[in-house]
Order: sequence, then C-alpha cells, then structure tokens
Amino acid sequence: MIPQILDGKLLAKQTEHSLSQRTAQLIMQNPGRIPILATILVGNDPSSATYVKMKGNACRRIGMDSLCIELDENTTTQQLIDIIKDLNANRNVHGILLQHPVPSHIDERQCFDTIALEKDVDGVTCLGYGRMSMNIEAYGSATPQGIITLLSHYDIQYKGKHAIILGRSPILGKPMAAMLLNKDCTVTICHSRTQNIQAHIQQADILIAAVGKPCFVQTDWVKPGAVLVDAGYHAGGIGDIHPDAFALSSAYTPVPGGVGPMTISTLMSQTLSAAEKALSINPSSI
Repeated sequence: MIPQILDGKLLAKQTEHSLSQRTAQLIMQNPGRIPILATILVGNDPSSATYVKMKGNACRRIGMDSLCIELDENTTTQQLIDIIKDLNANRNVHGILLQHPVPSHIDERQCFDTIALEKDVDGVTCLGYGRMSMNIEAYGSATPQGIITLLSHYDIQYKGKHAIILGRSPILGKPMAAMLLNKDCTVTICHSRTQNIQAHIQQADILIAAVGKPCFVQTDWVKPGAVLVDAGYHAGGIGDIHPDAFALSSAYTPVPGGVGPMTISTLMSQTLSAAEKALSINPSSI
C-alpha cells in the first residue's frame, strides 16, 4: 500500500483562501477595523526573528495586520509583563503571540499567563490549556491544534488508537496528549527519561515525534501501517523520524511541508476567530 501524504502545505494554502474571505467580510462590516495579531520578539535569536516575520507575512496574505514589538535582550520579566498588559487592554489588538523562547533570565511562564484568555491565540496560557484539556472552548496550542486539523482533514481515525507522543513540552507534547485523549485515543507520552523507548514506539498506531533530534526514530522502530507525524525540522530538510520509515506507514507528514505550515495556519485562524468574537460578527467556533 502506498502511504498517504498528509500535505500541510496544501491544506494551509486552501485554508488561507477561506480565511481571506472571512477577513474581507469582517472588515467590510466593520469599516476601519482590521484584525491585528501582536507579536513580541525578545532578543536577537535569528530563528525566532524568521518565525515572527513568517507570521507577519501570513497575516498580510489574508488581509489582517501584524503589530511586531521587538525588545532588547536585557528586557526584564516585569517590563515584558507590562507590555503584554497594555496589549490586553488595546481593543485594536485581537491576538497576542510571545515568541518562544525568550532569554533565560525572563520568567516565560509568568509572561505567557499574563496574556488574556480571549487573546491567547497561540494557546500558551495555563488557563487555556486547562480548558482545552477539559474539552471546554479555548484556543489550542498552535502546533498540536494544527496537527489535529491536518489529521482530521485526511480522515485519520482516532477512536481506540494508541497514540505515542515523543516529547513533553508545554506547548506541544502535553497539549497534544490532551487533544488526542479527547479524540478517544489511548495516549502514551515518551520523554528523555523513558526506559526502553523503542518498545513504546513500536506500539504506536499514531506517532507524534517532537524531540528535536534529527532521525531519532529509526525505521525498525515503526509499526507497519502507523500514522507518522513529524514535528521536527533540521538542517537538510530532515525531521525527527528517519525518512526511510515513511515507506512503512499508512500516512505521514512530509518534512518540510507537513506540520510547519499548519502551525502558522492555525495561528491565523485563531486570530481571526478572536477578532470575529471581539467585533461580534458571526463568530466562528474554536
């Protein structure tokens, strides 16, 4: 059987078209009001700067605007909190994104949790995570929510499947586990202290790899017919799963062009939903 390619790039492009139409309608019904995503970049990390630029470009492609706030490496936790509070109070800003990671001297969790729930379009607050895990309306963490959107689009079945998640980060692994549990998967999280990790991976009907190590998952670790979701990206265009393993799968996300585009697409969709809710014009469910 030829594995199905879970094409995130194609789906993100299709989604962008519908988001553009929704944005145009929102602006037409609210003259002078444009949905705005505020992005906060602290420090000089070139990768972070690239990601922020990509998100700004995505906003403009669908007719939204981006307010980019760039802060010095020496910004304090309190200074960052004060800026977030100002954005919370700014009625023209509909979504707030604090680019991860921030410099190590900043309390990132405290800053994340300062973001107002209704503007937490990147799904990073503890409150948002708690609501999402309890299946209560909230914006999901962008990457795992994008993965769910991608899997659902391609009609991947969840109920009763054993999902293995490699990685336990608060913005990917943990929310991913909660989302899949809510989809009736049996969920196992593996991490750096997991013993005999290969044996766990070999049980996966759905494997989500997010460990940040190139080709960490070897071909003989993969259960034939498994669905492989590779959330890693490394130099040379490889992910966390050895590319030879894809041939054994029933479906897989390519690297690049799989998970990455869906992360940005989700951020755009959730920002637009937040703007629709704020302006009370046919708000979309989230």
